[in-house]
Amino acid sequence: MEMISWKMSAPGKPIEKVVSPLPVPGPGEVLLKVAGCGVCHTDLGFYYNGVRTKTPLPLTLGHEISGIVLAAGAGAESWEKKAVIVPAVLPCGECDVCRRGKGNICAVQKMPGNDIPGGFASHIVVPAGSLCAVPVDDQYRPISASGVTLAELSVLADAITTPYQSIVESGLSAEDTAIFIGIGGVGGFGAQIARALGALVVAVDIDPDKLKAIAPYVDITFNALELPAKELKKAVADFIKSREKRPTEWKIFETSGTAAGQKTAFGLLTYGASLQVVGFTMDTVEIRLSNLMAFHAMARGNWGCLPEHYPAVLKLALAGSVKIAPFVKTYPLSEINEVFEIVHQRKTSLRPILVP
Repeated sequence: MEMISWKMSAPGKPIEKVVSPLPVPGPGEVLLKVAGCGVCHTDLGFYYNGVRTKTPLPLTLGHEISGIVLAAGAGAESWEKKAVIVPAVLPCGECDVCRRGKGNICAVQKMPGNDIPGGFASHIVVPAGSLCAVPVDDQYRPISASGVTLAELSVLADAITTPYQSIVESGLSAEDTAIFIGIGGVGGFGAQIARALGALVVAVDIDPDKLKAIAPYVDITFNALELPAKELKKAVADFIKSREKRPTEWKIFETSGTAAGQKTAFGLLTYGASLQVVGFTMDTVEIRLSNLMAFHAMARGNWGCLPEHYPAVLKLALAGSVKIAPFVKTYPLSEINEVFEIVHQRKTSLRPILVP
């Protein structure tokens, strides 16, 4: 049996199909038949912007992976024949930070498509210790009230779990307001999670189509191109007041991964606010850090999601509390080059999932 993978050999150079023998999992590892792998803007950063991968090129990208375990190495036999989601960040589970529940900063963590070969392939070998099992029927269809497919659940590996981790760290409660700046894949799913947790949810973007798509799942939307920064902040404050929510301690999530979005998010700081930086950009921004002091506010970054949070996020997706299907589109893996370009040129607002 053979494995097909699509490898990036250099930034901007066409990703090439490679056929090789099926790999054999080692101790503590599993061989996964890939059901789907989501296309993330991190992948585009590697491909178009020259962001360096930790493993030298050529490399198979892709870190939003779901699939079925075909074989298991010694110590991982219990995973055989199970449907799983592979966390985008795989901590070692044994070092000091992992033992203290801080696996996000594990120095030897593994990220598919960066530290190890990724999921834009027919198969992948991954460590078994952090996998998230998906309940399925005998046809490997997820047992779900929402009808979500195993391929669609691949985006849970990053686009849904990453904002969940940030929401948890922000301390968001049903008494709070969550404001998402940029409601593409990560921001849109994060807004749904915040709504499912009972918070008042505000979505901010510059794309009318994205705002229209997310409108049924949030409490209000604002187009940042139509409101100067001060007017946007006042409009948000007035809406919060009209809904009789706390006027302070806003939970602000920067999920656009743009310099403009980061400036907008920082400009929304208010007393006791929490700014969570979830999106990534290579650009720099000029801000007045003293605003953090003046508002007694907090800003922090977010890298991935701890594997122990995955079951809770999966439960939300299977129950339909977080809708996936309206925000994704599947493509054959063989169309990877065309799909990358579609996303790069912003010709779709849906998150692509490549299916072998």
